[in-house]
Amino acid sequence: MAQQFSIAHLTALGCSPPELTYMAARTGYDFVSLRPIYMGLPGEPNYDLAENKALFRETKNALANTGINLLDIELARIYDGLDPKRYLPAFEVAAELGGRHVLSSIWTDDRNFAIERFAEVCDLAKPFGLTIELEFVPIASVYNLEGTLDILNTVKCDNAGLMIDAHHFHRSGDRVEDLEKVPREWFRYFHLCDAPGEIPSSKAAMTRILREERSYVGEGGIDVASIINRIPKIPYSIELPNTKRVQQLGYEEHARRCLQSAKDYFAKHPRQCLSKC
Repeated sequence: MAQQFSIAHLTALGCSPPELTYMAARTGYDFVSLRPIYMGLPGEPNYDLAENKALFRETKNALANTGINLLDIELARIYDGLDPKRYLPAFEVAAELGGRHVLSSIWTDDRNFAIERFAEVCDLAKPFGLTIELEFVPIASVYNLEGTLDILNTVKCDNAGLMIDAHHFHRSGDRVEDLEKVPREWFRYFHLCDAPGEIPSSKAAMTRILREERSYVGEGGIDVASIINRIPKIPYSIELPNTKRVQQLGYEEHARRCLQSAKDYFAKHPRQCLSKC
């Protein structure tokens, strides 16, 4: 089966869900990964499809018209004071649009609270046929593979899994060999990008790069192939926000180059299964 690619919404966050879908079709993607859970971050557009019925209908029509599929939605964060039921409208939207997965990450230092709320999120998503994919983020409370596996092994939810981001994996300092201890069924998709090899020493610099300055695959210092070779063959969701490239090229050309650079990289680095993948 040919490798499949999605465009993550953060790559072209200025595009509404229907715009992103049509652009994904024009530039050769198989999926889109949408961001309908509004987080209120500075400059973040509000694409709450559960609230904006017109935008939901336009998105549903775009998916039907293009044949593009919805891979996942984000971001079901676990944070202090969270009532997981707030995510139910987004789960319903994702299911109606044919989505498969929901991305989650943990932003509370209270381990017991995180475990309880993450398990509840998984339970709430299950009737919709959705899986919850836990991602570690270097600026979050759960910031490495060890911490993520601790959560997953504790909750033991059959619709919970692990989502690895190339940028975050490199920044966490984890070893690629450690991926071999992860159950294969926990891998369902992968965030693909590159970034400078030098790891920033400050949180501000780390945040700026992960949100605004990621690199095309093969242009940075991350050994992406070493990660890919130790996980199963799954869809790659290209999450590659780069403000300067978008200003120079526009969203569509940036999206096209994201995909082409990834394909070029894998042509030069054919997949090798180095573990039980």
